[in-house]
Amino acid sequence: MKVTVSIIKADVGGFPGHAYVHPKMLEYAAAKLKEAQRKGVIIDYFVYNVGDDISLLMTHTKGEDNPEIHGLAWETFKEVTEQVAKRYKLYGAGQDLLKEAFSGNIRGLGPQVAEMEIEERPSEPIVVFAADKTEPGAFNLPLYKMFADPFTTAGLVIDPSMHEGFIFEVLDVIEHKVYLLKTPEDSYSLLGLIGTTGRYIIRKVFRRSDGIPAAANSVERLSLIAGRYVGKDDPVMIVRAQSGLPAIGEILEAFAHPHLVHGWMRGSHAGPLMPARFVSIDPERRIALGPKMTRFDGPPKVGALGFQLHDGYLEGGVDLFDDPAFDYVRQTAAQIADYIRRMGPFQPHRLPPEEMEYTALPKILAKVKSYPADQFEKERKKYIEAVVKGVKAEETQHD
Repeated sequence: MKVTVSIIKADVGGFPGHAYVHPKMLEYAAAKLKEAQRKGVIIDYFVYNVGDDISLLMTHTKGEDNPEIHGLAWETFKEVTEQVAKRYKLYGAGQDLLKEAFSGNIRGLGPQVAEMEIEERPSEPIVVFAADKTEPGAFNLPLYKMFADPFTTAGLVIDPSMHEGFIFEVLDVIEHKVYLLKTPEDSYSLLGLIGTTGRYIIRKVFRRSDGIPAAANSVERLSLIAGRYVGKDDPVMIVRAQSGLPAIGEILEAFAHPHLVHGWMRGSHAGPLMPARFVSIDPERRIALGPKMTRFDGPPKVGALGFQLHDGYLEGGVDLFDDPAFDYVRQTAAQIADYIRRMGPFQPHRLPPEEMEYTALPKILAKVKSYPADQFEKERKKYIEAVVKGVKAEETQHD
């Protein structure tokens, strides 16, 4: 049986500010999906958050980009906005819902989407990831480590079923081009692209020997859709494990070093991606409460839930970062956060100009007066005196 695993995620209200979600939001979303399960629209579901983002994990047999599934997610987010976020006056209620009406596909409307249609193997472990205060390109490095770095994934060297490597589907979100690159031979070209994390994003990974899907990552860039800063893109990802694919431990090993990602406070800063524990998991209610975003609205965090898929049903989830083995990683991330925070508004903590152009900063800088350099250097004294007197320089230049 072919089963589709879909994660659709949105920020529809923070509690308080951008720190967390109200538990009633998750409860409402879970009740909505439970009703859809009862009606046979989906096979199973799980609702969870990382920071202020709600992720809807659903399994079904309708394939990728299905209007009914995408419509269900859209209706869920809209109702959570109206019935919970606006009722409690939560911050940024409905902020990721960039359009008023659903048009058959949720892509381009604001929410993040990662989907994968698969044929279940005799044993089908999957890991679902969600990150907050960062962008889809934040998963470029971990995906490369999982599927192309033998220092992370030993199976690339010692497992014959992985020895041929993988195919990476990379999307250029600026020029809307797709690259298909094979590893190991295209590794340098692949790195040449995906190192530019704001533009070239790994969307899918396939096993090269037979083309089976191995990973799916969301790639929506909200600022490119809205033309302004409306919140960072906060990606979600699905990764299959074992039996010719990276083992669970190899997948998680890709997050053992907290690399720097873009996002954090106001979507304008670089910071370490911290693998974080979930606060609580309720398998019966199909809900997991994720980590909060506190220091400087962060630092950027990623959560990982493991499931065993059987006939479309999700057995789990297991909090895979809830292990003392990741405590040192978290401490390292905290130290990196402390170090880079001391740089304040200076690069590389603050993002480069091309990333800042979608924030409010250009509006601030537009109010700052500038003068032609050649003219200024000829009449520097006059300009300085005008500033000292509080008079606009252009009013005195003909005196």
